[in-house]
Amino acid sequence: MIKNIVVIGAGTMGNGIAHTFAQSGFKVNLVDVSQDALDKGLKTITTNLDRIIAKGNLTEEQKAETLGNISTFTELKNAVTDADLVVEAATENQDLKLKIFAQMDEFTPENCILSTNTSSISITKIAAATKRADKVIGMHFMNPVPIMKLVEIIKGYSTSKETFDAIYEMSKTLGKVPVEVNDYPGFVANRILMPMINESIETLYNGVAGVEEIDTVMKLGMAHPMGPLQLADFIGLDVCLAILNVMYDGFKNPKYAPNPLLVNMVMAGKLGVKSGEGFYDYSESKKAEKVAKMFVKK
Repeated sequence: MIKNIVVIGAGTMGNGIAHTFAQSGFKVNLVDVSQDALDKGLKTITTNLDRIIAKGNLTEEQKAETLGNISTFTELKNAVTDADLVVEAATENQDLKLKIFAQMDEFTPENCILSTNTSSISITKIAAATKRADKVIGMHFMNPVPIMKLVEIIKGYSTSKETFDAIYEMSKTLGKVPVEVNDYPGFVANRILMPMINESIETLYNGVAGVEEIDTVMKLGMAHPMGPLQLADFIGLDVCLAILNVMYDGFKNPKYAPNPLLVNMVMAGKLGVKSGEGFYDYSESKKAEKVAKMFVKK
């Protein structure tokens, strides 16, 4: 039975995953390389819990229980001693993930399931870094994790039925809707989403329309809750670029080649919300400008 969870990475996805497990009653060890990153992750979890309380969907007691279920670690070896399941949510970098999985394989109990939140990298390749390929699986959560219902459950070439069934059923206990997916670049969500985002950037690059105009067409014409360029900003343009590169390398198909504008924006450090600027401006000065406009008499 899966009881003790370890989440590696306290960033956007990692803290969201830790929050979701902890709120569902699981004991969670949250791991990151620095205490500062862990503190920021816990602060985000606390803020998100307060939002749920404000909506009347959580009590202060439940918030305290959720936070009480989370322990933080800066050393992986110390965090995984009693782990039943590890969810890796580190940066979308293949070499880094392979290194982490080799370490997890060394330090975790032999029956522990090793999962990754990768949004594009081959589960089979990640599993090859371990000696327990049958116990390696993909759990691709959607952002924001506490709210979004979907989890792509991705089987590697050697993932056992026992491992798949355990993760599939456990995902339901989190209030999620698990969907079985096979191991191909981008899986389902990003294989469809990323070419759309890339084509939206291509449309902007070619001067067909502006940023807001492109997003408005997709929101009002296609009933998308958020335009593709704004969504790219929220995902992180560096993450979008990394996923497209994985898909391009995997399929050798030009349609997955990242647009030059995306490449240049990432090189320039314009990564979206996380950097304060992407296709839109998220800087503090811009926020102040918006607030000021609210008080200007028309």
